[in-house]
Amino acid sequence: MKPLSYIMLRRLLPILLICLSLVSSPLLAQMPQPDTAAIPRSVIPSPPRLAASSWILMDADSGRVLAQHNPDERLPPASLTKLMTAYLVERELESDNISPDDMVPISEKAWRTGGSKMFVEVGDRVPVSELLHGIVIVSGNDASVAMAEYLAGGTEPFADLMNQHAVQLGMTNTHYENPTGLPHDNHYSSARDLSILAQHIINDYPDHYRMYEQKHFTYGGIEQPNRNLLLWRDASVDGLKTGWTEAAGYCLVASAERDDMRLISVVMGTDSKEARAQESQKLLSYGFRYYETLKLYDQGAVLNTPRVWGGDRNELKVGVDEDVHMTVPRNRDQELTAKLDIRSDITAPIAAGEQVGTMEVRLGDEVVGQRPLLALEPVEEGGFFKRLFDKVQRFFINLVGGLFD
Repeated sequence: MKPLSYIMLRRLLPILLICLSLVSSPLLAQMPQPDTAAIPRSVIPSPPRLAASSWILMDADSGRVLAQHNPDERLPPASLTKLMTAYLVERELESDNISPDDMVPISEKAWRTGGSKMFVEVGDRVPVSELLHGIVIVSGNDASVAMAEYLAGGTEPFADLMNQHAVQLGMTNTHYENPTGLPHDNHYSSARDLSILAQHIINDYPDHYRMYEQKHFTYGGIEQPNRNLLLWRDASVDGLKTGWTEAAGYCLVASAERDDMRLISVVMGTDSKEARAQESQKLLSYGFRYYETLKLYDQGAVLNTPRVWGGDRNELKVGVDEDVHMTVPRNRDQELTAKLDIRSDITAPIAAGEQVGTMEVRLGDEVVGQRPLLALEPVEEGGFFKRLFDKVQRFFINLVGGLFD
């Protein structure tokens, strides 16, 4: 008596031959290629040279760097440090670990901290929301120390927390010793790292980001202005933070949004308040004038449906788990092409979120971005006969393919 597997194979063979004639496996999907020779390329000048030690210009959505100079040089960040202090407060608020109305006791250490102040008093109990505004808008060192003590029990453990998050965010040229930015030999950051941090502040906690454009803050009857001069000069600018010490010079992390394009500039080591504002404006103006950011795909968009072997269904929805933005020179959007490189051996079970390929975006011959392609849904293993059928079909496909290699 012939084995069951032999009998099944005899019955399946005619079906398989039909399937083979119908099978096509285009696992490389590509956007239509334009006739780029007929498209005039826009002319873009070199980025401006600034009177600063270090700078960078980044698009907040795509992450593309449009201009830079010494972006990874380790420099004293002064009060730009407070961007991380504020980020950690915002993170705790979003996680519901603390409340905006929590009352924070003010210690003598916080009260005695020198430099810029919110002017809290020893023994005061101040809401978290007020202290956060004091950190962001008027750069209060006293508010920063108070929040560090409240969240971590002291400035040293809080600095350790800051460093852990710097690592998680990919800030490879940053190390914190305190939450204020007051000088210390081992306290440093870089323009690139600060742009990464600003990008996370803007994108991770957009509701909190609105406070960064506030021009004045009053506490205890004392009104103080935001030191970011661009908030008064450019309506598109809505953040982030200034800094100054003698060692750091005058620094500014700024962000602006025009026509759904958001840019982040970081300028470090200028020689005056006016210079940091002017040099930042040069970078932002350059970026908005010569570049545009396009949204290519929405989060969750199905970009391809490749074959799945041995599953309870034959196709897998593949796409991206976040919006895909690309920043390109103006008037060159027709040169964008996207290529999907998807695994040819996708076998069930497949978990939702599992990477099954890569998308590469090109502008002409230049690669301007890559994104992982993910399974948008799970695919469970099929039954015994479905898995057997797929195994045999796959064998014949591989056999036929091998004959033509």
